[in-house]
Amino acid sequence: MNEMTQLDLLRSEVPRPDRAELRAEERRLLSEIAALGAAPGRRARRPVNPRRNLRLSLGTSLAVGAGAALVVGLGFTGTDPISRPGPAVRVTPVAMSAVLQRAADTASERDELRPRPGQFLAYELQVMFPVKLKEGGKEVRYLDRSLFKVWLPVEGSPLDGGVMSSEHLEPRPFPGEPLPAEAERRAGGVGAPSKLTGYDIRAEHRRTDYAYLSRLPADPAKMREHLYRGLAQDPLADYKAWGNVGSMITQAYLPSAQRAALFRAAGTIPGVETVDGAEDAAGRGGVAVAMANRLGGVRHEYIFDPVTYLYLGERVVVTDAATAGAPEGTLLTSTAQLKVEVADSAPEVTGPASE
Repeated sequence: MNEMTQLDLLRSEVPRPDRAELRAEERRLLSEIAALGAAPGRRARRPVNPRRNLRLSLGTSLAVGAGAALVVGLGFTGTDPISRPGPAVRVTPVAMSAVLQRAADTASERDELRPRPGQFLAYELQVMFPVKLKEGGKEVRYLDRSLFKVWLPVEGSPLDGGVMSSEHLEPRPFPGEPLPAEAERRAGGVGAPSKLTGYDIRAEHRRTDYAYLSRLPADPAKMREHLYRGLAQDPLADYKAWGNVGSMITQAYLPSAQRAALFRAAGTIPGVETVDGAEDAAGRGGVAVAMANRLGGVRHEYIFDPVTYLYLGERVVVTDAATAGAPEGTLLTSTAQLKVEVADSAPEVTGPASE
């Protein structure tokens, strides 16, 4: 596994609004839907009736309409999904939009980093991801847990001076399988800072360095176009656009204007739902906005602090055991973004770049 691959892998609930808040949110969403529908150059699939779409969303828990995603709140604790059948199921109007809307609203209220050319953005992340290896002539799996420190240049590819160090934490067994001896031997290992190596094959418009992200539009509609760029004929366009959201907030830093636009644009992607009681890789509780990849049998979640709506991390959870090859509810990957700060330089690397 090379450095770029490693880099790639890198319980309060949403406040329930009262009736007055719901009415106010409904009016706001209807006005946004109408505005988006009238936006110049926008191609609608078909004429829409905003109020009809709002009622339909409440009944079906699907994201319907350009500006709303109205979903059933799904309880989730640890890695075991909890269903709430019958009357216990609580439909939470605008729950997903509320999370991302509040994240957008508070983006400008936080202390903003203002890195300069030549500087680095330094990230501290805790990560868990599945690893396959051969042991005793057969393939075995386990969940690797590591603490990464990554220094990425403010402008250009992460390979242009990027540095990473890592510390192996106590691994966890893959659900239903024993912990391999090799996994136990790796625990506690600390790697010296090394240059990032590998291949950066992303398209130019998928760059995630600060200099590029700071030039993206601060308008939600145009930011949405950016998320879907190159996906017009892709049957998984919505899910890939959702993945593009994650690439712009994990090990990436946007100015507040672009960050707010990103969260509002993400709120218009169809099929997004909320997951209460989510936890990041460091065990911090939050509320997640998520999308299921039915072809892969997993759900991809982005977790926010339930009070400040600060981004905490992301995780991938199994929703279909047969498709994903793991029990339903299995936590496959998990990331916690613990710290982001500006550094004048990256640590000195004395040894050769590791592959």
